Parts: sequence; structure tokens; C-alpha cells
Amino acid sequence: MSGTVTTPDRLGAGATIRLVAGREITTRLRSKSFRLITGLLLLLVVGGGVALHLATASPSTKQIALVPGTAALGPALEAAGTASGQHLSAVPVADDAAARAKVQDGTAALALTGTPAQFAVVVKTRLDPSLTALLTEVRRQAALSAAITQLGGDPAAVAKQVAGATLDVQALQPTPERDAAQIIAGSLAGILLFIALQTGAQLVAQGVVEEKSSRVVELLLAAIRPWQLMAGKVIGIGVIGLIQVVVLVAGAAGTATATGLVDPSKIGLGATAAWALVWFVVGFAGYAVVLAALAALVSRQEDVGSVTAPVVMLMVVPYMLGITLGVQDPTSPVIVWLSFVPFASPIVMPIRVAMGTAPTWEVLVSLAISTALIPVLVWGAGRIYSNAVVRMGARVRLRDALHSV
Repeated sequence: MSGTVTTPDRLGAGATIRLVAGREITTRLRSKSFRLITGLLLLLVVGGGVALHLATASPSTKQIALVPGTAALGPALEAAGTASGQHLSAVPVADDAAARAKVQDGTAALALTGTPAQFAVVVKTRLDPSLTALLTEVRRQAALSAAITQLGGDPAAVAKQVAGATLDVQALQPTPERDAAQIIAGSLAGILLFIALQTGAQLVAQGVVEEKSSRVVELLLAAIRPWQLMAGKVIGIGVIGLIQVVVLVAGAAGTATATGLVDPSKIGLGATAAWALVWFVVGFAGYAVVLAALAALVSRQEDVGSVTAPVVMLMVVPYMLGITLGVQDPTSPVIVWLSFVPFASPIVMPIRVAMGTAPTWEVLVSLAISTALIPVLVWGAGRIYSNAVVRMGARVRLRDALHSV
């Protein structure tokens, strides 16, 4: 009996592409560099979240020792501390000696002795500058209350009336308040997508030149068509990139939730993460096929940067605008416009989604525009790749690559 051997040329286009993609996925997953880079990126994401949590954590409480003569200042001190973003705790002590002892051993940050209107501040070395203005205001208020009492008035009533005297501000174009969770989520979305898109697309370009320079591509093209090789490579590395993004997004979301950096009630982490994954797939498809085609124009790794630089700039510019202007003012006309422009939208639109300023219909329209462009990019990139990848030596001109050999 004679057996039959299935070769790529006897397979359909889909099966051939799956073979190439499977080869890329298996090779990359077994690569130590892939596991190392993914681990380092995850460590940076988690470590950055923890560091941000520690940096924005509530400050430690400062104790202020109060003798019987200044005990009445306790509520005013704690209220003033809360208003200024400081945590102050008034601790009553028996006398001046006990107050000084607490300051000396570091239990209390300072002590107030004397009377409410004329108290003395006892510190170990120097007065914390952040408390100087606060204590000065408390002393002024105490002196004012004492004067009102001497005149026969009610200090509490006067204080209530003064506190109620607020400004009535009427803004014609009020700036919407941005929650810290939205700012963090928007920044993370932009940074992670930029890293993932740039890394994945550059891997495709480097892989194309590597196969071309080693002449492995000649062996592969003896069995399969050029566009099938390009498609399989893009899909395979895209799957690897998607795995990285899932790991990083999960790490970022988990860290943000665990440390309390974001409030799930104020931002939909699940929806934000899901849209980030969708935009990665769309963005990678566009960038990768273009970079694969441009990389096929050269035969040396040293020349990859010269042909891919214009496309990389298409990624850098929206990224810089997105994490600066997009986070500060996601309703800016520039940011809104960029979120609909192909090549820019995969980075800018996820930032707007995380910031809560992109209606669903805008996201879907932008997604439709970028998705509709992909078949055109695939056709053009496939033509360039097919005509250029078999040419060795000098750099192939783009005009020549667009025409049949």
C-alpha cells in the first residue's frame, strides 16, 4: 500500500496559515526571552501599582498633646487638619510636663500649652512647615473667639455665620471633574497598549528580516505562497501579543482593585479591559501587516529601523498625545478627532473609554472605520511582501515592490 503525505501545497489557504501561525506560537512560547519579558512587564505593572498606592496612601496620623488649658482646641485642630489633607489627632495630657515628655519620646508631633487664645507650641527640634499655617489660623480663630466672648457675643454663632459665607461661582463652561480612578485607568490603558502594539509589531518586522536574511524564506516559499506566510506570521505573533496583553491587563486590574487605586463603583474595569483587548487586536492587525511588508524591503536587521520608522511615528505621536492631553482633557477636539483616525484610534480610543468620555456609538463607529481599513492594508501589504521578500541584497524600492516581479 502506498501512503500519502499531506504537504502545505495540498492544504487549503486557511490550514496553511494555521500551520505557520502555530509554528510562530510554539516557537515564541518556548522562548526564554518571551517568558522573561512578559514576567518583567508584569512585575513592572504590579510594582508600579503598589508604588502608586503607597505614594497616594493616606498620610500617617500626627498626635498633638493638649494640656487642660488647650484641650478645647482639639476639635478645631482635627477639623483644620482634615481640611488641609492632614491627619491630626488631639491627645489630652495631665500637664505641661506630660506634654513635653510625649514630644520628647516622639509619641506626639508637638504639644500646645497655655490657653486657647495664647498657646505655646512645643516641638522636639523644629515645627513642621505644613503645620505652621494651620496652627497660625487656629490661633487667630481662638483669639477672635476670645474677643467675641469679651464683647458679650456667641463665638459659635459667629463661626457658623462666617463658615456659611461662601462664593457663588457660575461657570459658563464648567470643566468636568475627573476621578482619580479614571485618570489611572486611562494612563494604564494607553501605556500598556502602546508597549504591546509596538513590541508585537516590531517582532513581526524582525521575524520577516530574520527569515529573509537567513534564506529560510526561500525554503518556506517553495511550499506555500508569500501572503500565506505573512498572514500566518502576523496571526501567530498576534496571538502571542494578545496573551501578553491579557496577562498585563489582568495584573494591572487586579493590582488596582486589591490596593484600592480604583473604585469599581466609579469605573467599569471589566468593560475597560475588554475594550483594551479588542483594540489591541484591531491595532495589531493594522500595524503588523504594514510593518511586515516594509520589513520585506530590506535584507539586514540593521536596516529595519529605516523602513519602519514612519509607521512607528504613527504609533508614538497618538501615544504621547493620549497619555498627556487625553488624560488631562479627554473631551479635547484633538483627542476626539484622533480617536476616529486609523492607527491612532487603537491607542487613543481606549483612553477615552477608560476616562468615561466615549459614548458606545463613538467607540463602535471608530472600530468600524479601523476594521474596514484592515482588508485594504492586507491586500497592499501582501502585494509588497510577495514581491519584495524574495529579493535579496540591496533595499527594494517601495514603488518596485508594488509591481509584479
